[in-house]
Amino acid sequence: MDNDRLKTRAELKQEVKELYRGNWKTAIKLNLFPIVLGIIGRIALIIIISILIALISYLVSRPDSGQFTSEMNNMSKTGSNSGGIVWNFVVGLINMSIMFTTIDWLRTKEQPQSILRDSFSVFSKRYFIGALVIEILKRIFIFLWALLLIVPGIVKNYSYSQASYIFKDAVDANPNSDVNYFDCITRSRKLMNGRKWRLFILQLSFLGWEILNWIVLGLGSIWLIPYKNATYAAFYKDLTAKLSSIEE
Repeated sequence: MDNDRLKTRAELKQEVKELYRGNWKTAIKLNLFPIVLGIIGRIALIIIISILIALISYLVSRPDSGQFTSEMNNMSKTGSNSGGIVWNFVVGLINMSIMFTTIDWLRTKEQPQSILRDSFSVFSKRYFIGALVIEILKRIFIFLWALLLIVPGIVKNYSYSQASYIFKDAVDANPNSDVNYFDCITRSRKLMNGRKWRLFILQLSFLGWEILNWIVLGLGSIWLIPYKNATYAAFYKDLTAKLSSIEE
């Protein structure tokens, strides 16, 4: 199975650069939602940290600082958990939509026809239920593994990382068939067997750009997010192209 060499990090990134050559405007439009979130999130975090530092300095200087600090902690926890979970799911599904479209773009070399529609393709009747169920199952399994120790949870996160894309390919191959969601997760685990480290190093290769992006208050997200998403899509495309016959 491993006789066909997988592409190196440099080759995957070069494939993305060639895809985006002359098409960066389309890539940015497709990734506009996470780009905006990335910029706003970084600026907001810097503002919040600055405010907290000033507030802590003020509270520490007060004689009743302990009481104020306790009240602030209680207020910050109230009502934040449920909203955060829902928001994370929504953002996750939008990112999944972008990845679905980018995988097709890499395979066909044809630009997306409708940027707005393709940016939210997961929310269509074709994908939504399956994509949502798989995302929920992944998080449940990862959480259960993390209960043992943190490391198994991280490892399983990489094991299940391709399940949503496997689901997409299964639906595209036969839209009228019933896709087994657990089978998508199992196939992802088999696909990533021995290749989790490869994905980890690929992600790590963007660390320098991420640090630079923080320095420029997230403005680098305009370039970095489309580049990263397409590289991760190229990773999946390469895996499935070279390792299409996964043992059941």
